[in-house]
Amino acid sequence: MSHPGQPLRFAPTPQEIETLALEALSRLPDPFNAHLSDVVLFVEEFAPADILKEMEIDDPFGLTGLYSGRPVGQEAQTGDVPPTVHLFRRPLLDEWVETGVPLDALITHVVVHEIGHHFGLSDIDMHVLEDMVAS
Repeated sequence: MSHPGQPLRFAPTPQEIETLALEALSRLPDPFNAHLSDVVLFVEEFAPADILKEMEIDDPFGLTGLYSGRPVGQEAQTGDVPPTVHLFRRPLLDEWVETGVPLDALITHVVVHEIGHHFGLSDIDMHVLEDMVAS
């Protein structure tokens, strides 16, 4: 229930999640941002069942993001689709509520981690990059 003078607040929409993700991407420093023009961003409610099965994840809330594509530097093959980052809205919102981490920081964390796969970064490198783009 809202209080007088305060608007009702609903869960962030896929568009709001996308906006936060794009803002996180825009903060990536050179040379990373120069290699992101071909990366496609999707916001979906959950990961598809076949992806969860392939990754041996039983709980659909267990996957917040996914990178698909060849890392930078690997030779492209005929028929390759553009690299993609998928963010899964409901698991992100669940983690947001459970952890109390600000939503923009959580989305930045997931986006940087998935983009880190695009660049073939180690987990340590991803944490360094995340610290660089923290809002």
